[in-house]
Amino acid sequence: MTDDAGRLPCADPAGDAWPGSALALRDALRSGEVSAREAAAHFLARIEDRNRLLGAFVRVTAERALDDAAAADALHARLARDGRLDELPPLHGVPTAHKDLADVEGVPTTHGSAAIDARPAPADSALVALLRAAGAVSLGKTQVPEFGLTAYSENRIAPPSRNPHGLALSSGGSSGGSAAAVAAGLVPFAAGSDGGGSIRIPAAACGIVGLKLGRGLVPAGQAAGESGASRFVVTGPLAASAEDAALLLDVLTGAAPSGAVGAAAGSAGPLAALGGNRALAARHAGTYADAVVREPRRLRIAVSLTSPWDGRYPVEPDADAHEALRRAVVRLEDAGHLVAEADLRFDNRYPDAFTAAWTAGVGTARIPPTREPLLTPLTRAFRRRAQQRSRAKLEESLVFLHGFERDMVAQLSGWDAVLSPALAQSPRPVGWFSGGPDWRATADDDYRRQCEFAPWSSWVNVCGLPAVVATTHWDAAGLPAGVQLVGHGGSEAILLRLARLLHVPRVSTGTG
Repeated sequence: MTDDAGRLPCADPAGDAWPGSALALRDALRSGEVSAREAAAHFLARIEDRNRLLGAFVRVTAERALDDAAAADALHARLARDGRLDELPPLHGVPTAHKDLADVEGVPTTHGSAAIDARPAPADSALVALLRAAGAVSLGKTQVPEFGLTAYSENRIAPPSRNPHGLALSSGGSSGGSAAAVAAGLVPFAAGSDGGGSIRIPAAACGIVGLKLGRGLVPAGQAAGESGASRFVVTGPLAASAEDAALLLDVLTGAAPSGAVGAAAGSAGPLAALGGNRALAARHAGTYADAVVREPRRLRIAVSLTSPWDGRYPVEPDADAHEALRRAVVRLEDAGHLVAEADLRFDNRYPDAFTAAWTAGVGTARIPPTREPLLTPLTRAFRRRAQQRSRAKLEESLVFLHGFERDMVAQLSGWDAVLSPALAQSPRPVGWFSGGPDWRATADDDYRRQCEFAPWSSWVNVCGLPAVVATTHWDAAGLPAGVQLVGHGGSEAILLRLARLLHVPRVSTGTG
């Protein structure tokens, strides 16, 4: 059901007695007020009702989800009988979903491409295994762009992921299906991946909180290897609030206050997902859920509209991007933080170097020549250019990006965080980047539109820094506009506190 403006109901519609946050649902599941099977059935019913219009899910694994939920209920009954409910895994019975770039055992992984033969995955990816061991129940796979390359979640294998706040609009990418699912209340939260903005862009477009983690915080959510863009990719939570994001982050980092992940779920637990690194786990003594509700100390926050793409493309933030930034500045100053403009300097060699690194992986992807015509035009063009680029040229780009990282970290040393708009433009129509269902746009036009849309995202990945997106403004049409805050390594708790201060959720329409 949609309202007159073509919007789906909010994640927490008026009159819905269901727990209105991931935290509340977690507590209800642990207490036994709600069973895991009831929770799975509730969210599966929402998916059945709303996904036909939304396109957030490309595959719903309902039967498996209900079986997993029944097993969780059996565990709850056994532990309750013995007075050991404190041994429940930290996300006992909480539904979630995985983007269709992550392997889930027995479920095909399409990578959003019609050019590959998607077969059932032989095993869970490290991140999926971590969340399964933590007690989360997967409801299925969510929509992504081909190989996660773009800032919109459209491909040639399934309908596009649409924005719950305007179904003619894109939900962003590459975690667009997951962000749309969270914003529309199809799952309480989800873990995304981010190699150039893929958590923050869809979070901003869908009006939710998205946290890109710093490099190395959660090894299970990082891409393997050091070549190309693999070192840019990290995981992070997509959630309706900073508090819900903190709950998921506690599990991702091993800080969740439950000792039963290994014993109850047959896993070595979150510490294993941290590579057995007790020093890393010790950095998170106490939890993010505890930390997020504390007021941050007085911070020095730089405001900057400059981006590394300014010399290549016309980056022109629209009126709503400016308004989102203005409201964030006012709220931060009212909270006692020092906020001042800063003149960040970006090397004009960045666009070519980043693009070379970002597209290197698609050049080596195992795609039979007979299936290459099934690639989207953008992917096909990037693949051809990557294959024509010499190894020496790629190495030159990677060396430059390492130097770029050192320079930017030095520039930020006098600040606690850098504030910018999350996006330069309001959510774009489906097909706007690619030229419509026939993919009429050239690869260069498509890429240019993405860089103009999200110019402040990719440099953060190159530098390995954490960043959060929060919504600070809703326009007259009910569309979100937000801000991005970039912090130093290890500042995820501070960023979540700032997101809690700034984030303005959508007001319920009461429909649904």
